Amino acid sequence: MKKLVALILAVTVLLSVAVLAMADDITLDVIIAQYGPKTQDWFLGTAMDGSNFKAKFEEANPGVKLNLEVVSWNDLYTVVSTRISNNNAPDILNIDVFADYANEGLLLPVSDYCPEELYKDFFPSFIQESVIDGTVWAVPDLASARALYYNVDLLKEAGVEAVPTTWAELEDAAQAIVDFYGGEVYPWGIDMTTDEGQAAFAYYTWANNGGFVDEKGDWALNSDANVEAIEYALSLVKNGYTNPNPATQTRYDLQDMFGAGKLAMVIAPNSVPAYIAEKGYTGVNFATASIPHNEGASSSSVGVMDRIMAFRDDSADQAARNEAIGKFLTFFYDPANYVGWVSMEGFLPAVNSAVGALVESDPSFEAWLSVLDSAKFYPTTKAEWNDVKQGVIAVEQSALTGGDVRQLLDELQAKVSAK
Repeated sequence: MKKLVALILAVTVLLSVAVLAMADDITLDVIIAQYGPKTQDWFLGTAMDGSNFKAKFEEANPGVKLNLEVVSWNDLYTVVSTRISNNNAPDILNIDVFADYANEGLLLPVSDYCPEELYKDFFPSFIQESVIDGTVWAVPDLASARALYYNVDLLKEAGVEAVPTTWAELEDAAQAIVDFYGGEVYPWGIDMTTDEGQAAFAYYTWANNGGFVDEKGDWALNSDANVEAIEYALSLVKNGYTNPNPATQTRYDLQDMFGAGKLAMVIAPNSVPAYIAEKGYTGVNFATASIPHNEGASSSSVGVMDRIMAFRDDSADQAARNEAIGKFLTFFYDPANYVGWVSMEGFLPAVNSAVGALVESDPSFEAWLSVLDSAKFYPTTKAEWNDVKQGVIAVEQSALTGGDVRQLLDELQAKVSAK
């Protein structure tokens, strides 16, 4: 009987200790953007390389649990907005925009949770893209750069002797492809969908000495250069030089056309080779070049950078929570994990420590890093960016159905300026 009582007491003590240990665990709500078909597996399932980030993290960091959710880009903004409205913001968020959250006082400064050694590992130019009034509000997740991909054989067969570098040369090349292939090959790809329409705006306006903002950093959406640039892009569609449905055919549709040899030229990210290989497209002989520009302007790559940020939670033990968030970041950016993530999805790294391993496994990364150094970025530090992003897409889609570009941009500029 005494042994039974002793056993019960021992079990009770062990259970109590276990309960206390569980009570001391910190659970971080994490939302990750879905970059491709492998994202879910890499973070939560059985990816091709055998990784499961959540399981590996929790094993390496006892006392910290992850409630991790992978959300499609199509739903991400709505999901986050709803969570915030319900006072249920995630602890950690992976997304592209951040300024609205920072200006509304929802974010923690990076200095509160990011270990100094890791902070120094980020590319400084990337960090600067998340600074408002001297405070860093997010860290870069990954990056990509855009360039012109062209099908070497298609251009050669159509008699295009040189890759177009100017808009006039682009039109000449497009006409030559139409004349030679008829409707079998689209000369040029345009994506003005809700997925990438802001990128199209950047490609053409930056290539015409325009852009989202002027030299002072003020919104200049309805500048003459921008009107001319978008009208030029629309003329490519009107003249039959592009894919037939720019408002609905996403960059993935264009990449499929390109991989299948149905599209001669397309502006696309550095992940295209990995995408083509993953899809099993064979026989496409492609190369890259600078994005064509108007006479009197210069070519510019478009850099795209997403972020990881942490939200405030006044109800939590902030010091312990900050430490847990720091552990998450440290584990994620550890080259043993991060290199696999970046290379699997075909992106460019945001930390110096990953460069060597990536270049060793794929020498083409080095050239893309050089491109990224000269890339322009979206003005995401401005609070109105999300409205502008959606606004320029709406302008493009309205213009595709006959709307007047200047009038549409005037209306968007007035709306943004009134905020």
